[in-house]
Amino acid sequence: QALQERGCRSEEQFREVLREIEAEVQRRKQLIHQSVERRAIISKCYKPKHPEVYTLQDSFLAPEFLEIVRFCTSPGADLQGLLHYLESFSDKRIYRLPVFTEEFCQSFVDELENFEQSDMPKGRPNTMNNYGVLLNELGMDEPFLTPLREQFLRPITALLYPELGGACLDSHKAFVVKYSLHEDLDLSSHYDNAEVTLNVSLGKEFTEGNLYFGDFNQDPSPVPQYIEVEHVGAQGLLHRGGQIHGALPIASGERWNLIVWMRSSAIRNQLCPMCNRKPQLVEAEGFGDGFTEPLGEEVPQTLNLCAL
Repeated sequence: QALQERGCRSEEQFREVLREIEAEVQRRKQLIHQSVERRAIISKCYKPKHPEVYTLQDSFLAPEFLEIVRFCTSPGADLQGLLHYLESFSDKRIYRLPVFTEEFCQSFVDELENFEQSDMPKGRPNTMNNYGVLLNELGMDEPFLTPLREQFLRPITALLYPELGGACLDSHKAFVVKYSLHEDLDLSSHYDNAEVTLNVSLGKEFTEGNLYFGDFNQDPSPVPQYIEVEHVGAQGLLHRGGQIHGALPIASGERWNLIVWMRSSAIRNQLCPMCNRKPQLVEAEGFGDGFTEPLGEEVPQTLNLCAL
């Protein structure tokens, strides 16, 4: 029925679409293995320009962000108290907060540009972003992103998004996307493969390119109501991964954004957020798509992809 609604009428058209779907399934199954190969080459051959940015330090984080984390980890911390520290937008549960210092952002972008200019193999974030860097391939998961998620972001998301597993976000996918006039200008409407997303503007100088947000993907309205939210350097936006959103075209300059898709296996093990079905798992390396499969009495690892 879905294919018919999209113009498929003949048996040959159906077979062609099914061939394309199968090819895409096989492509996606190979992505994780290709990524492991790239990471091994990068680890062996790439010489960082700013090696210090690969390991998270408190000095990279904005003092206001550290204050927010201190509040969230204090006795009696609650949502209403947290909201005093955040800028809220509409009723869509979108929040802006300082995250990094400007000095860190400058060094981080300089490092990313150095990597882009190298002859290292490069995987791109997804089929919508053609320019950017997968941070796990740079070896940033363990020393930077996991402690950022576990020690600093999870106390905040526990109060903001408890029903989405905000207190038990146990894996992530993190990447940087780049927008410039002769490359990617914008990003069309989509929702993320995540329970909660953090989007931080790293710089550089740019104009326009606001984010826009519509409905939650499970609760569409007949006429979507979109709101625009401006990017602010070194500050981040927290939103539900299922929130429909996109990026308007930049008018000048160049923009780099850090995107962290945070996942809770306790939530997605029940229902895949992308296909809205009970996940059928395929083993993967690393965090995969954030699903887990219990192994006897052992604590499960987040190693699986939804086959659908």
